[in-house]
Amino acid sequence: MKSKPHHLHKFRSLSEFHKMFGLPKPEHPLVSFIRMEEMKMPDEALPDYLVLDFYKIAYKDTLGQAKYGQHHYDFGEGGLVFTAPGQLFESPNTDKVKGYLILLHPDFFLSYPLAKKIRQYGFFSYAADEALHVSEKEKDILFSVFGIIDEELKGRTDDFSQDVVISQIELLLNYSRRYYRRQFITSRAANDHLIEKFEKVMDSYFHGEDPLLNGLPSVQDVADQLHVSASYLSDMLRSLTGLNTQQHIHHRFVEMAKEILSTTDLSVSEIAYRMGFEYPQSFTRLFKSKTSQTPLEFRQSFN
Repeated sequence: MKSKPHHLHKFRSLSEFHKMFGLPKPEHPLVSFIRMEEMKMPDEALPDYLVLDFYKIAYKDTLGQAKYGQHHYDFGEGGLVFTAPGQLFESPNTDKVKGYLILLHPDFFLSYPLAKKIRQYGFFSYAADEALHVSEKEKDILFSVFGIIDEELKGRTDDFSQDVVISQIELLLNYSRRYYRRQFITSRAANDHLIEKFEKVMDSYFHGEDPLLNGLPSVQDVADQLHVSASYLSDMLRSLTGLNTQQHIHHRFVEMAKEILSTTDLSVSEIAYRMGFEYPQSFTRLFKSKTSQTPLEFRQSFN
């Protein structure tokens, strides 16, 4: 077998993807259901990395590693992985991979509410090592949805075919959101450790010089320090604490601002500068949006 070239390939159509992996032409140009064991390594070696112009939902049921971004994930237990258009992932080893693959072009649901709603499913931005692991019962439910999609695409299309497939895609995504919530809870020990690390990052940031030098931390900055994706961190925190990452950051900002306002004689402008705000008005606006008081009103009520 030839060594793989070190380059990236971007798939702009489902037909192009099917052709590269030795699959028959897709039943529909905008949505495809694939059994991974039917994928074949092409005569020419695959590029190292792939980028799709469409959504990918994959259930992998066999041993093996895959690389997504800078992380590796071991699929020894199987799991669902979701990727959005434009995301980078490593070419699969088609000799080992078993499972199911749904490819979904955004144009397929352009005139449907799913076109906007799909952005609410944060797991499309999770890293591969944040895959959804499902129980046997959950797997049976998901596989039944897979089966309906497969049969609908293979059958004779009619005026209702697109509606049926899209409704099944939404059902699959909603089940996945439910199962991710369960996974956050059942993985409480690991997530508690992540929350503990998150709190330490917040403590270190707000009690050092970082606010003065860099302003408020971004969600991405915090996620990078914790080595998780920003979407996963926010969803995990919301599931376990009721607040997402941005809300936690703003809560810490308010607590720090209250402490300075109540223990020092610094002016609002000086406090704003100390917390990394270029303009005092921005500091006041954010503080009031979180407390319903201006900084001066808080200081006066505290005193």
